[in-house]
Amino acid sequence: MDMDTTKNTPRTLWSLIEPVHAVTYFAPESHAAFEEAGLRGFWRGYFAGRAAPLGPVGPGPVVAAFFSFAPAMAARALPSVWDRVSPAEALAVRRSGARAALRRLLAGLETETARAAELLTPYARDLDVGGRPLAAANAGLPWPDDPVDRLWHCATLLREHRGDGHVAALEAAGLDGCEILALRAGIDLPRSELQPHRGWSDEQWSAACQRLTDRGLLGPDGTATDAGREVHRAVEAATDGAAVGAGAADELLKTLTPLSRACADALRFPNPIGLPAAGT
Repeated sequence: MDMDTTKNTPRTLWSLIEPVHAVTYFAPESHAAFEEAGLRGFWRGYFAGRAAPLGPVGPGPVVAAFFSFAPAMAARALPSVWDRVSPAEALAVRRSGARAALRRLLAGLETETARAAELLTPYARDLDVGGRPLAAANAGLPWPDDPVDRLWHCATLLREHRGDGHVAALEAAGLDGCEILALRAGIDLPRSELQPHRGWSDEQWSAACQRLTDRGLLGPDGTATDAGREVHRAVEAATDGAAVGAGAADELLKTLTPLSRACADALRFPNPIGLPAAGT
């Protein structure tokens, strides 16, 4: 039976491509590639790899584009990582790490990988990147021919495009980088997966919670109020509305599903990116 295409939403597509992209953060092959390039410690590789399409930037543009990171955390990695690798070298390292991870995780699914890369390309190639700095920076990179590389590139373009739209929705809702994490912690994600991985101090976290409480979005115990949950729902709806994937082809989603599940084996749940486990 064919899928009901009314359920083929941007969120559906995101849930399938995010595990493909996220191997660059969670898979051991990606960690090893950055370590071998001289980027010791997880966060040097993270900031160098994700920021590299923007060029040799300092912490300011990264805090603005990544949004939920504490400025002090970004400043510990940037711009000093560019003394260890150039942005071009960081791009090559993140590509090689993701390629190695995907070839392991998707072994036996080579036909599906090639088809998914082919089907995703039209969605990712002609994106409207106005007001979307990370999507625009990645869109300017060369298009790979290798099916594994192309699958990862398409997934990355689409997730950064969605992420840029999410930042705009958060700004429109009047939420800053720490506040949205505190709000999520009051809804469905543990604080331990958010605060330490984004670098906010206890004092900054408490201040964000107090601001949300003053707005009626959090209760005294840190649990989101009905108003807070509605703000969160509105942000997610706005993110979906500005993202790619409405009415995505049934074949694309069907082809991506086993690939996404295989890649999810490299992730942990829950996780700081808020990706739910398959089937939840």
